[in-house]
Amino acid sequence: MLGRAANDLYWLARYIERAENMARLIEVGYRIVLLPRAGEGYHQEWQSTLESAGCLGGYTARHGELDTPKVIDYMLFDTTNPSSIATCLASARHNGRAQRTALTRDMWESLNSAWLEFSAIKPGSVTSNSLPELLDWIRSRSALYRGSLMNTILRNDTYYFSQLGTFIERADSTSRILDVKYYHLLPSTEMVGSGTDNFQWTSILRSVSAHRSYRWVFKDSYKPWKIADYLMLNRQMPRSLRSCYDELNIALNDLGILYGQRHQCHATAAATRDLLIEGDIKRIFQTGLHEFVQDFIGRNNKLGNEISQAYHFTG
Repeated sequence: MLGRAANDLYWLARYIERAENMARLIEVGYRIVLLPRAGEGYHQEWQSTLESAGCLGGYTARHGELDTPKVIDYMLFDTTNPSSIATCLASARHNGRAQRTALTRDMWESLNSAWLEFSAIKPGSVTSNSLPELLDWIRSRSALYRGSLMNTILRNDTYYFSQLGTFIERADSTSRILDVKYYHLLPSTEMVGSGTDNFQWTSILRSVSAHRSYRWVFKDSYKPWKIADYLMLNRQMPRSLRSCYDELNIALNDLGILYGQRHQCHATAAATRDLLIEGDIKRIFQTGLHEFVQDFIGRNNKLGNEISQAYHFTG
């Protein structure tokens, strides 16, 4: 496959996943901002949400002070924001059109209809009451595209590059959501174990569709170390870091077989997966959850760069 085609398919998958993850981050921020807070201000949580999404600098330059309607608009509709949902859906559709012959009809129709329907939404029509429904719709459209991909595409390089894009992006999102919780939202240890703390953990689990499954696995109340373990090291949880790297290694190994060649990205992915397999949550908390997550984000970014180089994405 030409490097340009591989690049388009990889980033198409990343943009679809990013749109869903942005919806999840907005939901986390919105749920937590509803809690009355003293001291730092009612909207302080939006700063951590924007920072975790990589949007804080752009938002500050455009709007200055934090304001809930402006934050939501910036993350949903602002086309000057390269990570807004509007930008992600438009970029995904652009890449899909460029590689139309590589997609099945179901994949293209789900992608195109999502862009058309979202483009028809007037930002001013989104109220606090309608926001949760819109965020649910965005997640459902992402799930529809993923379902079309999984059920209709040949298991060839189109599928493998799509898998790589999806799980690089998903791993990045899960790690950043964790970082929001423990590094940004809890600056004071006095909050740990409080009602506010428990509400935040519940919101984090809901943001990755893990609220109910956590209770199935642990049959216990919310414990920070168990939730962190679940989102990082549990291979059964489909949005965990471990699960993402299981999928990344499968896709890379299949590409290696298909092309008869392995690259540095194969070794990096395997080493990161080994780190997660051997990870111990007690040791991670002792050495620092934030430090572990930041190291993981660096490893994940490195893998993305190595995939781009190995398969000539600029070609």
